[in-house]
Order: sequence, then structure tokens, then C-alpha cells
Amino acid sequence: MRFSSLVSAVLGLCITASSAESNLTTPQQTQKYLTGDFKPPQVFENTNVVRTINLEKGYVRETTNVLITNKDKEPQSEYYVPFDYDLVGRIGGFDARDKKHAERGPLEVTVAALANVLDGQVDSPKATQYYIIHLDEPLAPKETATLSISYNILGALNPLPASIKQEEKQHLTYDFSAYIPTVYTTIKQKTKVKFPSADVPEYTTTKGLTSNADPVKEGLFFTYGTYETAKIAPGTTYPVTVRYEFNKPLLVCSLLERDVEVSHWGGNLASEERFWLRHDGATLANQFSRVAWSTQSFYINAGQMSTSALRELKVPLAPGSVDPYFTDDIGNVSTSRFRPNNVREASLELKPRYPIFGGWKYSFRIGWNNALSSFLRKLKTSADTYVLSVPLLQGPKMPEGIQYERFVLRIILPEGATNVQYQTYGGTGVPTLLAEHSLHKTFMDTLGRTELKLSANNVVDDARDITVLLTYQYTFLSALRKPVTIFASVSAVFVVAWLVGSIDTSIGKKKG
Repeated sequence: MRFSSLVSAVLGLCITASSAESNLTTPQQTQKYLTGDFKPPQVFENTNVVRTINLEKGYVRETTNVLITNKDKEPQSEYYVPFDYDLVGRIGGFDARDKKHAERGPLEVTVAALANVLDGQVDSPKATQYYIIHLDEPLAPKETATLSISYNILGALNPLPASIKQEEKQHLTYDFSAYIPTVYTTIKQKTKVKFPSADVPEYTTTKGLTSNADPVKEGLFFTYGTYETAKIAPGTTYPVTVRYEFNKPLLVCSLLERDVEVSHWGGNLASEERFWLRHDGATLANQFSRVAWSTQSFYINAGQMSTSALRELKVPLAPGSVDPYFTDDIGNVSTSRFRPNNVREASLELKPRYPIFGGWKYSFRIGWNNALSSFLRKLKTSADTYVLSVPLLQGPKMPEGIQYERFVLRIILPEGATNVQYQTYGGTGVPTLLAEHSLHKTFMDTLGRTELKLSANNVVDDARDITVLLTYQYTFLSALRKPVTIFASVSAVFVVAWLVGSIDTSIGKKKG
């Protein structure tokens, strides 16, 4: 992995490490509670809004560009984005940026929930929840700013029909509002929906919202609007449902456990990922036929047919990756192929023991090794300080995407590593990470190895572009702990063997 593009992030992390003890329990998004009768202040106006709903993958990606105007008499810095109670728990990768100052990176975001706090107990009613975007600088009265807001919605797509025959195509439905959910008055808005194919057999047509046909179809895009909605109160909705072809697997991983283990003595970085995978697409209307599948596979391989079943997973690995393995609940899976490469990405192609249809599950694990020198550097400016750079997420990279309901990354450092600091770098929509610091005990350890555990909910495969930069101190004496432990253990065995061997166990002759 190249470190030249990460110099600024490393320097920033080093400054943090020198001025703070630990950031292991600091989430990237803070949370606060609002009183049950709270209403966002009407200080902004949405002058123009363009929303894009991307349905190309097995999850929904929404991106909204909004031109906001401060209509209050005082400078304002908090912009509220509402979500229904049933939806907010499936939001992931929320990202907000000021388009005029994109170089500053994402804006600070607070997750706010309506709640009643009594005697220390929090009671959250089933009401609208909010993401609060904090502007870098308060917006003066009558001034404008352009925000780019994006997020993922997991578990929002439903197959219709819910059951299909083995050779039939799969269609999904998605429900949304033609009017953009907002707490502010909106002057002008439109919504663009991007589909994976032109096969959209059913969709809602609006009445009375525009003078022309609505939606307007152009290639893979449907456009609802433009709407002039100044007279419509904030929170007004107009239900829209679209049904479209998605003849690909709808992959959901209920849990991904990813372990990265650092070995200084072995110069090795060992990675292992454990998947609990399921297909949330249309189930089979009849029993699975192996004979029909063999015939169907022939046409699929020839490019004359497609299927919603999962046939193969492709996992890109870093250059120089070696010793891959692929196992499931039964044992080693031989239906895989590894394409090594020391210059470009290596490729691990996995074929499950059987095709995964809608409603089916498959749990497995994969692992591989890399040279530690490609991911670790020692700082020249600080004695015994190391910088480790690893991807937040690897795993399969599929055109249809994968959504992870629960994600856990464990970075296991050498025994004796201290002053651990981390930050994320690159990518967009960094998930809210909960960090924990603990010890991981394994063979020939004394106290245990230092472990950093990062966990998150609602993560998608776009997180592959996010890098975790981690610094830690590892002294020469700490490095000697392992060989000293091994030497002492072996010496103790020899001493015990010598003592046992020196005991006289012979039977002496009887006197007389």
C-alpha cells in the first residue's frame, strides 16, 4: 500500500498521539436527546433541491444537493434532516459536505432523537428523528450555502413477486416520496431515480404536480419534478412506488467479523474474515432442481441468461497476498481460484458449494497473509512509534453490492504495544465506529496482545475505500518479551526434565 498519499493524515494522527492519551472511545458522530415536543426552528429555506436515488445495487443510495438560504435575523449553523422512526435505524454512511468548501472534508453531524428523560431513564417515542448538520461557519442572514448530503438505506427493497420459479427474473420495489422529506419550506425541487436497467414495468405517475408528464423517462433515469412547492407545508409527502428488474443477488451479511493480526517478529500481516451471508431476494416457488440448474448454468456462462442466484464471489486483495484459504461449516472449500499478483491487485474467486437463492444462507471464512512492510512504517521523528495502514473493509466486491448489518474489525497488535491512536482516511460516508480497547490472549502470551476493536452497524461495500490509520508505541524491551518467554519456557522444560531424570527410582537390594 502506498503511503505517499497518506502523509498529511499520518502527520495529523501523530500530532493527536502526542497531545492525547487515547481516542478509542470517541465516536465520529455524537448523539443527543431532544424533548418530546421539540420542533426544528424554521430558520432556513430550501431554495433549490435536487435528489438522486440510485437503485443500481442491492441497497439504496440517496444523494441530495440543496441550496439553503438563511431567512432568520441571526447567523445559523444547524441544519436538520428528518427521518421516520422506522427508517432511521437502517441509515448508514451519512455524509454531509459544503460544496463550496469541499476541501475541508465532511461536516460534523449529530444524531438527535426525541426522548423524555425522567430519573435518568430515557424513553424514546416513535417519532421523527433527526441528523443535525453543523456548518463550519454560521451562515449570515440572507446568505446561501450548498450542501451535498448522501446516505445509504439498508433493507428498503422488497421482491415482487415474493416467490419466483428457478428460471424467472427477479423484480424489486422501492417506496419513497415525490416530495423530499424536509422540515423547511422548499421553493424548487426534483427527484431523479437511476435504475439498473430499462425494465421498469410499474411506477407511480403523479397527478396535478406538474403540467407535463411526470415522471420524465430518459434512459435509465426517471425524473419526478421539477416541483414549485413554496405553498406546501414542510413534511408533506406524495407516495411513489417503482418496480424494476433486478436479476442479481440481494446480498445481506448479518455479521462480518474481520481480524487483522500484526506480527513484528514474523514480518507478517494476517487477515481473516468471517461472513454470515444471506440472500434477501425472491424465494423459490418450487423445489430446487439440480438438473434444471445445470442447463441454466450453460446459458448463463454463454451470456444468454442471467440469474438472481449467487454463483460466485470475487475478493480483490492487495498486491503480494499469499496463502489464501476458503472454509465453511463443513471444512475446506476447493471450488475457488486464486490469481496472485505482486504488482497489481490479486484476486480470490470463491464459488460456494451450492448456488444461493432467495431466502438461503451461507456462512464461511476466508483468510490470507501479506508482508507487514507493505502496511507498516516506523516514524523517524519518534522513537519506537509505528504507523499501520489497513483497509476498514475488504471482502467481496460485487456489482450488485453487499450490505452489512453488523461489522466488527479487530486489529491485534504485538504484545506490549501501547498508546494506540487511530483515525479514518479517504472514502465518503464513514460509518459511526464504536472503538474498544482490550487484550487478546493466544499462544505463548504473558499478559495478552493489545487489541483495537472497531464495530459499526449499517455498513455497505463502499467502505472498502476507507483506510484506518493507526499509531502505537512498541519498545525494544517489549519486542524481546516473546523470545524471552519462549527461551524461559524451553529452559524450564529442560530443567524439569533434568530434575526428573536425576531422581533415583531404582529398587535397592535387601540387606542380609
